[in-house]
Amino acid sequence: MPRLPQLTEDTTEQLAQVRAQLGRVPNLYAAMANGPAALAGYLALRHELTRGALTARLREQLALLVAQDNGCDYCVSAHHLRGRMMKLSDEELAATRHADDRDPHAAAVLGLAREVMRTGGRVSDASLAAARAAGVTDAELAEIVAHVALNTLSNYFNHLAQPELDFPPAPALADPPSPTETAALAGTAPTGTVAPAENATVAETAAVAA
Repeated sequence: MPRLPQLTEDTTEQLAQVRAQLGRVPNLYAAMANGPAALAGYLALRHELTRGALTARLREQLALLVAQDNGCDYCVSAHHLRGRMMKLSDEELAATRHADDRDPHAAAVLGLAREVMRTGGRVSDASLAAARAAGVTDAELAEIVAHVALNTLSNYFNHLAQPELDFPPAPALADPPSPTETAALAGTAPTGTVAPAENATVAETAAVAA
């Protein structure tokens, strides 16, 4: 049951802006409008980050990953839907929730974001070097921390406010694939395994991965 009232778009200028941008006011924003300064600050940071170095796809993946790691069902559902609208497949969305991606640069961004969350920003020298080796720039490093902060804000607020879910629930997340499955799907096999042939069908590839 929601713990805070759901305000309308007529209550604050910020909610009117949200409706103009999204076509409606999700319950998260309607609840956060109880603190206009909090909502204004959240929207301002979100807006500025859309102008940064990270792509729209990576920004959405970061939002989904942070929500998953913080256990925010509301935001996982919202960003899972947005990811599908951005043409991410169900497999890509599931991988994102495990901080993984087939693209090495995206995987490095997601992996570093998870380490930022789980260490309070105390990323190891080795992890930082690996991210840079994968092409993560200094601007992206700064924005990764900012996106973790932005999405943690909305996740924690949802934990407090408990707004009613007004997005389709995200599917349950299966365990991450084993190293053998990951290697098979990537087209390479660890020692003692055989990767699927280049002309393998989807069913054959799945059989190898299983």
